[in-house]
Amino acid sequence: MHRLGLPRGVRVRLLLSFLVLLTASTAVSTLALRQILQSRLDARVEAQLSQEVEEFRRLARQGRDPRTGRPFGSNLRAVFDLYLSRNVPNSGEDWLTFLAGEAYRSTTVGADVERRLAELGGADGPVRGELGEGDAALRFLVVPVQIDGRRRGAFAVTQQLRTEGQEIDQAVRIAAGVSLAVLAVASAIAFFVAGRVLAPLRDLTDTARAITETDLTRRIDAVGKDEIAELGLTFNAMLDRIEAAFGSQRAFLSDAGHELRTPITIIRGHLELLGDDPADRADTIAVVTDELDRMSRMVDDLLTLARAERSDFLRLEDLDLDLVTEELLQKAEGLGDREWVLEATGTGRLTADRQRLTQAMMNLAGNAVTQTGPGDRIALGSALGGGEARLWVTDAGPGVPDGEAERIFERFARAGRRQSADGGAGLGLAIVRAIAEAHDGRVEVASRPGHGATFTLTLPTEPTEPTDATLGGPA
Repeated sequence: MHRLGLPRGVRVRLLLSFLVLLTASTAVSTLALRQILQSRLDARVEAQLSQEVEEFRRLARQGRDPRTGRPFGSNLRAVFDLYLSRNVPNSGEDWLTFLAGEAYRSTTVGADVERRLAELGGADGPVRGELGEGDAALRFLVVPVQIDGRRRGAFAVTQQLRTEGQEIDQAVRIAAGVSLAVLAVASAIAFFVAGRVLAPLRDLTDTARAITETDLTRRIDAVGKDEIAELGLTFNAMLDRIEAAFGSQRAFLSDAGHELRTPITIIRGHLELLGDDPADRADTIAVVTDELDRMSRMVDDLLTLARAERSDFLRLEDLDLDLVTEELLQKAEGLGDREWVLEATGTGRLTADRQRLTQAMMNLAGNAVTQTGPGDRIALGSALGGGEARLWVTDAGPGVPDGEAERIFERFARAGRRQSADGGAGLGLAIVRAIAEAHDGRVEVASRPGHGATFTLTLPTEPTEPTDATLGGPA
């Protein structure tokens, strides 16, 4: 929810933030520049005033009267005349001379200034200060002149601050003008750059709006290696996962609908032909019950596959592999009249869900039963090593056709064999793979057509990462 009066566009907000920061920095830098120039001006004016006074003192001490060729002695009037005749004041600078507390000669200054400085000339030492305000402000330096231990007069130097201040104002105006020009150019560049930077976000928005349940093919053109490009790549990866999930869901629903339609059709057909003959009614009830049982098993398998993606699908515990293997063989012997063989027994411990592991291995064993005949050999075994536990079922059936090794683990997939372990729906091996992947493991098949098949369930001896599944209840 946007606050009242706050621009909504990210590009505009970024530009406004940039303008505020740049304007504030420009104002601060301009004020700092003025302060620096003012400090330098004060130092320069003081230096100029001190320089003029020092030149006058040097003339009074070392100079000679050009009319007599001798030192000035006590003739201060001659010192003033010579100094004023040989020197020219700087711009905005004036000199004033005083004899016995009275104004003698001076450059252009007002009577009020002369009178005030004359009063200051009676001090025992140099006097510095300012007179006037605004454009009439003056900086002055007044020094008394003593000859033979007696105060004979005073010498004063003034500097108009207006002239120097005008230079500062001009420099600040130029700096402010340049800063405003830079601000305008930088704002235009920032607006353009912000648009380029935010272009992937606009693409993301357009892509998200264009995506529908029937069209998940749109992607963002993520270019570069910055955070925006990373966002685009992440969004594309998310769309890939969503598209795969939707595709799997559509295929699942299509296959499930097809598989469930067959028993429903059979049940409806028999019920429509149901007659009054008790024998026919008994046969019909038997067929309907069998189909309902098959549908029930199929629904249970579908629920198992759906639960496989939940965090509480597994209830992990520490298991002894040798004991688990022996239990699996005992349970498998009840699946059919076969030659059941314990091929190998691994020794060690693994962390797994006993019930889910049993379910997966019984699916593999039941699958082997459907592919073999009475008295055929079926071998179970286990091994442990390399941080993994392997459990396998080997049958002497017709094997898996070439190119079907991966597809048979998909939902509702059949490999042309006699019958699947789940009654023909093709969910048994899909459940095995779901259980293996829930344990961070895998299931593989090794087979040659006509020479049987070996299904191997491989699980890590410990979970690859902490999981909350150990806290879940029974699935």
